[in-house]
Amino acid sequence: MISDYFKFLAHQLKGWPQQNYYLFFFSLGCQVMTLVSAPITRVTVITFIGTTLGVLCVLAINAAKSVNGFLGILSALCFIIAGFSAKNYLSIAEQIAYVITLDLPVLLSANWNVNMASKIRKFNARSWTVAIIATIIVYLVSGYLIGHLTDDPRPWIDAISFSISLSAGVICFLRFNNQYFWWLASGLAQLVLWFVSYKQGSATLAMAVNSSIYLINDVLAFTISPWYNERERQRLSKEEAAYAKAMGLESSRR
Repeated sequence: MISDYFKFLAHQLKGWPQQNYYLFFFSLGCQVMTLVSAPITRVTVITFIGTTLGVLCVLAINAAKSVNGFLGILSALCFIIAGFSAKNYLSIAEQIAYVITLDLPVLLSANWNVNMASKIRKFNARSWTVAIIATIIVYLVSGYLIGHLTDDPRPWIDAISFSISLSAGVICFLRFNNQYFWWLASGLAQLVLWFVSYKQGSATLAMAVNSSIYLINDVLAFTISPWYNERERQRLSKEEAAYAKAMGLESSRR
């Protein structure tokens, strides 16, 4: 039922590490200041909404909560508009890729949505090799194509952000905690992309601020997130198992 689904979404916003909530409100304050310090336009308002939802999305992933699928689709719509306005076309492709490889599968997969913390995995040597090679191939192909087929003024910066972020989304859906090496690199690439875009007059400062918040979140993930913190993982697994039992959900299926 719809009411049960919204109860599920509300539950997914609870039980995060306290640092995640602190970071969200810090980000919200920064984005509000960025919004009101410049002329307010349709793009700046949409960017503000997108960055707020985007921060919630990455914090949800950090906390191993599957509400990121719902938040990711909403923020992606906003970021697509911001990317089109700035002519960062691969940032649009990046958001579409997130929706296809991460957001929709998360929303549609019962296996992903029930007690995600208990299903976290780690790379082996083969996984590292495949992930790195795939990222490099996507970077070279996307950078060449976007540079030759569009008027993107920053094709290779756009491409490196796209390739790393696409790989991170796939790795995240496959439940490997190694995704955060890619998210960290993605945050750095996006920070460079949107700061250069801002300096060239193609985007608002809000997207660069948003990328810096993502970077802080990625660093936090290596310390307090269930993806890396065993104690937090055990706590969350027990909490989610109890919730699944109370709601009549199947929590043991892998």
